[in-house]
Amino acid sequence: MASLLGISNKTVKKGPMLETNSALVTTASGVAQDIFGRPGKRQVTVMSVEQWQLACDSIQVELPWTTRRANLLVEGLSFSQQDLGKTLKIGDLQLLITGETDPCKKMEIAQPGLEKALQPDWRGGVTCRVINDATITIGDTVSL
Repeated sequence: MASLLGISNKTVKKGPMLETNSALVTTASGVAQDIFGRPGKRQVTVMSVEQWQLACDSIQVELPWTTRRANLLVEGLSFSQQDLGKTLKIGDLQLLITGETDPCKKMEIAQPGLEKALQPDWRGGVTCRVINDATITIGDTVSL
């Protein structure tokens, strides 16, 4: 069974990712207090811990998941192109998967080789649009 392992947001541009145990996620603002949570196709980003570990293993470095700058970390799922348009459920929250979170130069700055390590097989995670407002908590059940 898949579950929610991590929740993070960024309150200022270029600021650090701040982890929390629970958060309100809304159609208006994404993960509460996240500076980039405005409505659109990339309102919330979600990453699989298994795919993150593959990326870290490929460059032989252990990094905190927040290095990726994703909002949510899930365990027990891996994302792929076949998930486009599907609904990701986390507790009572529903997210529409709108695309792949493309790795950017910030990943290379964080750790040499990380940008390239995140490119195969959607390792960088998915972008999502919020379908309904809900509060999520670490440990919530996740399903596709």
